[in-house]
Amino acid sequence: MTVTVRFAPSPTGRIHIGNARTALFNWLFAQKHKGRFIQRFDDTDTARSKQEYADSILYDLHWLGIFPDATDYQSRRIQIYDDAVERLKKAGVLYPCYETPEELDLRRKIRRTRGLPPVYGREALTLTAKEIQDLEADGRRPHWRFLLPNFKSDPQEPERTDIHWNDLVRGEETVDLASVSDPVLVREDGTYLYTLPSVVDDIEMGISHVIRGDDHVTNTGVQIALFKALGADVPAFGHHNLLTTTTGEGLSKRTGSLSIEGLRSDGIEPMAVASLAVLIGTSENVQPMATMAELAGHFNPAATSKSAAKFDPEELVVLNRALMHSLSFADARDRLAILGISGDKAEPFWNAVRGNLDRLSDAVSWWRIVHEGPLEKPEFEPEELQFVREAFDLLPDEPWTATVWKDWTNKVKEASGRKGKALFLPLRLALTGLVSGPELADLLPLLGREGTLARRP
Repeated sequence: MTVTVRFAPSPTGRIHIGNARTALFNWLFAQKHKGRFIQRFDDTDTARSKQEYADSILYDLHWLGIFPDATDYQSRRIQIYDDAVERLKKAGVLYPCYETPEELDLRRKIRRTRGLPPVYGREALTLTAKEIQDLEADGRRPHWRFLLPNFKSDPQEPERTDIHWNDLVRGEETVDLASVSDPVLVREDGTYLYTLPSVVDDIEMGISHVIRGDDHVTNTGVQIALFKALGADVPAFGHHNLLTTTTGEGLSKRTGSLSIEGLRSDGIEPMAVASLAVLIGTSENVQPMATMAELAGHFNPAATSKSAAKFDPEELVVLNRALMHSLSFADARDRLAILGISGDKAEPFWNAVRGNLDRLSDAVSWWRIVHEGPLEKPEFEPEELQFVREAFDLLPDEPWTATVWKDWTNKVKEASGRKGKALFLPLRLALTGLVSGPELADLLPLLGREGTLARRP
């Protein structure tokens, strides 16, 4: 059997880091088992689904390093779902219901007052042909529910019916089918809700493992019953914990919370996003992985906690910083060139500044400092100004070697008697306009003697 997984978002917005977690769990699982990854768009909600969102999702996945083996859209597969509906109707497990939302809400309230679970009571199964005729004459159109196999002979007498599965993430799981309502599979207007197309597609596409968020655990019991009703083998299931903010708030495509597009625009590296999205909420330490292959080596679905994974977006900056510090010039060259950083000085410049960057784009300001001087002219007290000017008079002659900073500051120290911060800080301010930054021993050869003298205040 070829391991086959899928990522199946609705294209109703841009995906966020929580969605990326699901995509990455599936991608890494497929990679570890030499399997296939199918990108499926659950776009049966035609009112909110847009092609521009589907395109942006594919772009985000490619940016993260996920490249689907196939891509499909549910909106193009309606006939397959129609055929499945007819099979379920013939089997007697899909039945029409005519209640309005208000009527259903009232029935749930009545059941609660009687100490019963607020599930659908299957009243539609008791309708006579005359009652159905009258309802339809009154303009009612049926929605269709799947009759769950939670009874022995009489659907009106459901009893505890446990569905068990060994979850890839959570271990042994059980859902009692008597605790949930018969799900609506087809709306009054003939369109499909999530459950039917999802199961039919999983069957048709040969999905062997369904890995998704743990908000779908209860759905799984229903879906296993539907797989069996359609005569199909049941895939393995895995439900990972969800990501929330530090305050416990969930993420939403509709609000754009921590969207992949936004993180990319903010200069966060794809492997920073992937490392956090996969490792947080697991027994693994959250650390930056340089490649997807390295991340796969640390990926273990069973090591994921059952509780929600709270994270601070600042953790992404920490991971990003670590990736910058270890990023080689060979890997950064093309991206630096796009930012205007190229030429003979590009590599020594990158090696000098990368340890001070949070984002690759931060290198631009340092490139300007090296070539044009401080972004803002530093101001000095009179005593400091005199010290700096005298220090510049002691600059060594060319050629400048890797020891020029040490040679210069030793001469300044001897002449002024200054040392430590009193010696170095005024020189750093004059050279860069900032109180911190890359090692001046690395920057000074890039400035050259002429460039350095140009910064004498």
